[in-house]
Amino acid sequence: MKLFANILIIITLLFASEVLSQTQDTTIMATKSDTIVRKSIKKAKKEVVVQPTDTAKSKEFKPDPQKVIWMGAIVPGYGQIMNRKYWKLPIVYAGFLGFAYTITYNSIRYQAFKNGYRDIIDTDESTASYLQILPKGSTIDDYGGKAEYTNVLKTGMEKYRYNRDLSVIISIAYYGLTLVDAFVDAQLYDFDISNDLSLNLKPVLIENQYGYRSSPGLQLCFNLK
Repeated sequence: MKLFANILIIITLLFASEVLSQTQDTTIMATKSDTIVRKSIKKAKKEVVVQPTDTAKSKEFKPDPQKVIWMGAIVPGYGQIMNRKYWKLPIVYAGFLGFAYTITYNSIRYQAFKNGYRDIIDTDESTASYLQILPKGSTIDDYGGKAEYTNVLKTGMEKYRYNRDLSVIISIAYYGLTLVDAFVDAQLYDFDISNDLSLNLKPVLIENQYGYRSSPGLQLCFNLK
């Protein structure tokens, strides 16, 4: 009996040792598994690239009409740039260059005829700038004498002054037109122009004075899809 009891104690100790060993192995394996899972999660978080939401880029572009017209008034053509209508810039600047050339040319000619007219009507013979206006190889006599040439100078002076003033007025109007164009473009930038606009006629019953639909007729219909 004593031997049996000792054997039973030894078996019990071995079993308890085995159970404890398995428990430790399970704990170690669970710890290792938990560590592996945590490392995998961390790695996955590192690999996942979160794309920042750029509200400025995702937002649809819409120019500010007030800002467009003010910036266009300060810098000619800048309103078209803000509206992203770059193809209009050559037209805008070509117009400004054309008016600048016209105003400059008429101003120079007006000043030359004005000085010539003043010189020809004064009594100082040393002032003869009017001779510089004559075409090469021509003389005052070719224009009918001094009196007739004086009228030519006066007429030319008035003509070039009129052309200069008219060019200035038209250039200002053109400048205003570029501002209006930029403002309208900004206002209608997101205006939906659809090709689904249709116009048709359809038969209907028209109500009479008693409220009954008894009279046939035609109705004009606009369809915008």
